[in-house]
Amino acid sequence: GGALAVNGVLTNLVLMSNNIGDEGAAALASALRVNGVLTSLDVGSNRLTEEAALGIVRVERQRKKLTSLGLDSCSIGPTGAAEIAEYVSGSAVLKNIDLSYNNFGR
Repeated sequence: GGALAVNGVLTNLVLMSNNIGDEGAAALASALRVNGVLTSLDVGSNRLTEEAALGIVRVERQRKKLTSLGLDSCSIGPTGAAEIAEYVSGSAVLKNIDLSYNNFGR
């Protein structure tokens, strides 16, 4: 998280299937608060809980920089899906979001 916070050139970060867990997701969310250049982030298939995935979404709702976000296989259920839908509908920059292999239910 610390390196991402101070990096001013990295625009694409793919951490898919790296077992970063909820602690890693929290560190990423914290770094995103101060990183002004990252536009693409993929944290899919990291066994994140819904709350950890939503932590990243909540930061990004304020930050408004990501054009692409990967959250596949993040245990996101109906409540999380509703919050993500609000984020997507309010974003002027997000072009791609991967929410495959979650559990939105009905």
